[in-house]
Amino acid sequence: MIRITIRQMQYFESLAETLHFGRAAAGCGVTQPALSAQISEMESQLGFKLFERGGGAVRLTAEALGLRPRIERILAELRDLESEARRERQVLEGRFRLGVIPTVAPYLLPELLPRLKRRFPHLQLEIREAITATLLEETGNGRLDGMIAAEPLDDPRLAHEILFEDPFYLAVPEGEAERIAPPVAQESMALERLMLLDDGHCMRGQALDICGMVKPVAMESFGATSLTTLLHMVSHGMGVTLIPQLAHASARLLPSVRVLPFIDPGPSRTISLAWRKTNPRQADFSALCDIVRAAQKITSTGEF
Repeated sequence: MIRITIRQMQYFESLAETLHFGRAAAGCGVTQPALSAQISEMESQLGFKLFERGGGAVRLTAEALGLRPRIERILAELRDLESEARRERQVLEGRFRLGVIPTVAPYLLPELLPRLKRRFPHLQLEIREAITATLLEETGNGRLDGMIAAEPLDDPRLAHEILFEDPFYLAVPEGEAERIAPPVAQESMALERLMLLDDGHCMRGQALDICGMVKPVAMESFGATSLTTLLHMVSHGMGVTLIPQLAHASARLLPSVRVLPFIDPGPSRTISLAWRKTNPRQADFSALCDIVRAAQKITSTGEF
């Protein structure tokens, strides 16, 4: 009879994600030999190899790739069961793992985190900043309790609730603001100098949609992993970029950057909270939605 333990499945999940025995062991809070021994025992029980080791790299075998979704579903259900067993606790009490996309986290969290600490002192919040695709996978398989990201969030495993609309603006070098003559049309030639975030960031696709018929020629030359980097590039006259209203306060800290509105109706993105449909912590998600909306109102206050 095959006997696979929950611990072995957890170690498998961590190693499948990191593809590194040392990092996987650290993430599970065990030594590398202990993790390796459990993986070997799991392989022995199953009768096939799960990981190929060699040349300093770790790779999943074909059998492991087929097994991985089933193990992730089992562990997600176990995490939901643990949450169900703790339903008698107060709202937003205990451990809560929240994912946030990089174009929201630096601007929303400075206002949100102190509010959460004051309102829910027994909350043990863990923040994971990553791109949308990563957060969708980790929320779907139960490694995160919830995530804050921009729509669309197309994953049949998840439910979601809209938090707020986040309008877009155009950040331009101070010396070019008068020539561009706001409000800016989405067909403006100024967008030919648009600098974008690197591939994988949802705002890259949103930016290209906003451009309409204008092809941003600077796209091939510039790319960044954060809005802060793009804003510094704008301040040095290297081009223009889109920023959400959440990031307006950061743009104002750079004296060489001017933030211009678009012609109404201007473009915007929809920010939502998403969680697994099977997660029983509905009261937590409702409370989190309320406090995020309150934090966003403060963060987005400002004149353009």
